[in-house]
Amino acid sequence: MSSQRNLPQSREALLKSYNTRLKEDVKSMLENFEEIGKLAKGETETQLSKITQCEQDTYEMQVRAANIVRAGESLMKLVSDIKQYLILNDFHSVNDAITANSQLFRQTQNDCDKKLMKLRDDMAADLYDLEEEYYTSVFK
Repeated sequence: MSSQRNLPQSREALLKSYNTRLKEDVKSMLENFEEIGKLAKGETETQLSKITQCEQDTYEMQVRAANIVRAGESLMKLVSDIKQYLILNDFHSVNDAITANSQLFRQTQNDCDKKLMKLRDDMAADLYDLEEEYYTSVFK
């Protein structure tokens, strides 16, 4: 009974963690994209020389772009995890598929049995005709 209680709680916790990961990754992508946009505007007065400031901005853009890529990869991993969770825990559709396959195989078995019975009956009739012909033949 306690395992039935733990299952929904762990499922709920798992779904909450998925939701949290989703929000964090999207937020990270958005923040980094906004910061790249701010850096692209440029022309901020600093005490650094223009070349040094340009190099620093370029490096920061590269780091932020890498952060966006990392968040995107994390989202792709999240999608993969959700798909795996659904595939492994979707017992209803698995049971439906098993039932459908079972019915299909039973129907195929019944069809084969009917065809074999018809073939047996045809062969028995032909054999009866052949035996009758043999025993009534003049050429024995």
